[in-house]
Amino acid sequence: MENIQTYLSEILEIPKEEVAKCSNSYVSKKVAKNEFLLQAGEVCNETYFVEKGLLRMYSIDKNGKEHIIQFAPEKWLISDRSSLYFNEKSNYYIEAVEESEILLLKSDFFKDLNHTFPNSIENNDMLLQKHIRNLQNRVNSLLSDTAEERYMNFIKMYPDILLRVPQWMVASYLGITPESLSRVRKELARKNFVPS
Repeated sequence: MENIQTYLSEILEIPKEEVAKCSNSYVSKKVAKNEFLLQAGEVCNETYFVEKGLLRMYSIDKNGKEHIIQFAPEKWLISDRSSLYFNEKSNYYIEAVEESEILLLKSDFFKDLNHTFPNSIENNDMLLQKHIRNLQNRVNSLLSDTAEERYMNFIKMYPDILLRVPQWMVASYLGITPESLSRVRKELARKNFVPS
């Protein structure tokens, strides 16, 4: 549980000696590759913290095409917030891309955390604001950026994922076809760009 302890102590600034008190607010679970944590039509009851592995959240349109909304590698949180907070049926799937170890955070995890550790409120609020900013930037990017610009943004957001997922998943996240992604990568290679 090293990653959650780091997240709580360094990101939310909960004193290290107090972090253990939080462990009764989450449950550890091992998830097999391709296992679903959430499927469309279900109500999301938890937020998932990735201790080890990789998750993805996606929707499927009326033509059966997948649209990846988010990846969640180690130390990331993922959830369908609309379903979780408004008790609505989800439109999304959350699936393990790799064998993963996750922590199931109860729906009131952050509320309880803020009550027990009031100093975490400001940090938690800042994380939420950053998440909203990233979502706004992603929507704007999908509407206005070129495929190459979206790919470069993807590399900045997820620097270690390119070698962990198939190219069709990257293309789905970018909102382009795998063939278009291949062209973008060839053009970048021609320009001598090498992702870090």
